Amino acid sequence: MQTAGDDLPRTVRRAWGFVEAGSRGPRRGLTLEQILDAAIELADAEGVAAVSMARLAKQLGFTPMSLYRYVDSKDELVELITDRALGEPPALDPDLPWRAGLHAWALAEYARVLRHPWWLQLPIVAPPTGPNNLRWLDAGLGALAAVPVSEMVKVQVVTTTSLFVVGRARLSSDMASAATDEIDYGALLPKLIDTARFPHLVAALVGGGFDEDDGGGAHPGELGFRFALDLLLDGVQTLIDARS
Repeated sequence: MQTAGDDLPRTVRRAWGFVEAGSRGPRRGLTLEQILDAAIELADAEGVAAVSMARLAKQLGFTPMSLYRYVDSKDELVELITDRALGEPPALDPDLPWRAGLHAWALAEYARVLRHPWWLQLPIVAPPTGPNNLRWLDAGLGALAAVPVSEMVKVQVVTTTSLFVVGRARLSSDMASAATDEIDYGALLPKLIDTARFPHLVAALVGGGFDEDDGGGAHPGELGFRFALDLLLDGVQTLIDARS
């Protein structure tokens, strides 16, 4: 159910369009959506630390006071763009088996958050409340709609999958931003280990355990993500079989 009750936090009400623009500053055709899109563009280019009300006002050609008609502070602005940057989830085929649907949903979320490295640096301090976040949650639950388990289990499966996606994406983004030179881990390890001290690592190395090319041209980070996602979904399948 949707409500515009005053008991909701102001930022939540604003994200859902329940709060009209304030009276401070002149009315010159600016919209909240324009402000948020400009803030996302700035964050994508220079990081979220570069986003300020003054910088954003200059980029839009308005005064900072004009922006305060639409958002109360930078903190509120960041919270709003965190939801808006996600956009809407893909439309999943309702006839897909649950695993194929959730797999496609997870891959889409992984690709979406990697578009905005700054998004991955923000702390997760509360459950999702923004419209786009809840659309993603609803789409994930839709993939499990026909699965004969409780709604509590479905929610736990989707939220666990989402947290896994965000964690892997954050690792991939951090490693990409920190590396100045591409490191060939498989070439580096033989220079550091020997059979006497690291017998299992040597066996893994010789057996191709650190090979990163699957022959299909996929990025190594995505290969690791897909492998781990399949492991997670194997566990979900075991859970469904047990609960059914």
